Amino acid sequence: MRQVSGTSEIAAPRRGVGRPTWLLSPYALPLHAFRIAAKCALPLIIWFSLGRLVRWALLLLAATLSHGSWYQARLVVVMFLFTLVVMTSLATTAGMLYVIRGALMETRARREAGEGRESLFGALNRTALVFAGIYLTWGFVDEDMRDFENIDMLRQPDRWLLDNGRGVESTIAEGLTGLDARVSLVVMVIAFAVKTLFGRRHEINQGRFSGILATFGELSFVFYGLSATAAVVGARSEWIGSRAAIADARDLMTQGKTSVPGWEAISGFVGEIWPHVIDALAIPLAWLTVGILAYGAYVEDTRTTIRGTRLERAAVHVERTHSWTRLALIKLSAGWTGRWSPLLNSLRLTLRGGAPLFGLFTLCYAGLHIGGDYLDRAGHYFLASEEPYFWFFTDVPIAFVRDLLVTTMTVCLVAATFDLAATRDRLARR
Repeated sequence: MRQVSGTSEIAAPRRGVGRPTWLLSPYALPLHAFRIAAKCALPLIIWFSLGRLVRWALLLLAATLSHGSWYQARLVVVMFLFTLVVMTSLATTAGMLYVIRGALMETRARREAGEGRESLFGALNRTALVFAGIYLTWGFVDEDMRDFENIDMLRQPDRWLLDNGRGVESTIAEGLTGLDARVSLVVMVIAFAVKTLFGRRHEINQGRFSGILATFGELSFVFYGLSATAAVVGARSEWIGSRAAIADARDLMTQGKTSVPGWEAISGFVGEIWPHVIDALAIPLAWLTVGILAYGAYVEDTRTTIRGTRLERAAVHVERTHSWTRLALIKLSAGWTGRWSPLLNSLRLTLRGGAPLFGLFTLCYAGLHIGGDYLDRAGHYFLASEEPYFWFFTDVPIAFVRDLLVTTMTVCLVAATFDLAATRDRLARR
């Protein structure tokens, strides 16, 4: 194939796929996403419905078990069930991404080349650890925690008032934070051993489900540590707050607001804009990262992110330094790399398909979630009733329909973005 320019190569007819060339345009992203949704609507609905049913059943069981005798033992089981809730969410998303693989141009091209054939368990085992890290880091788990608290409160709406009237400390909505610190530490040690054992097996590709089990240990380690960490951090923050150096630093910050021109205006502007930047750019990119990991586009490490850039040469020099220097750099950058490295990988792959593709992806993502909010409002408007507490019966169906449409279309949008980016990149490298 004669290459005149990047666009001419992409516009050239392709064999074996049978798709119009204009479908490779980044501006065809919405149509491509709707095409995937129409083709795979039934399996997507089944996966979402089953995942949501299992999730709500586990949340209801956990809320029911979080009250009664042997309270601390019950909370250990509650945290175990909550870990299963998060694992269910991960498996549901991975399953929805998996069932639409056949509708992607990139997948068909890989299969024609004898590649890209992988089972659902293989994909989930390979991506579960990074998937869980993104799920925790970017706050997706917050919705699970809110739903647990809402279910616990709605099971017995008057329980809190009755407990206060009897002078009894209420345990409503405390199932995830009421675990004793000592019990938390014991279970954390067990969870740490599980995640370390299976994590090492996963690193050397041993065990069919080692990645899934390592993810379960990782999530358990985090959740069982909520109570212990809260107690330790609370005491530590009180101790740190009284130190002279911290007090001096706070004084300097206060003086900076009064002495540096524009300091307060700039800090206030950044404080107002940053949450919108996260919602509009980082969260969609995290979703795209999940899709790319599920489809196995690359190894999600820092070296992949910087490959082909000037930072790669700097990394070579770092590797030549003393082992203690490398260890210190790894410890200092661990939080940053765990949070941003997978997202940078996703951004880099997407930008290979063209900057308009990423811009349109974020725009469509924002539009989907804004549309979901309006759909939720419309549902409550049309199902409104003068009967008291009638919203108890309408909230769940409205939320289910909204989440079904928004989640399904988000998954299809992620798959379509990956498909266009990977296909355009593959054709450009021929």
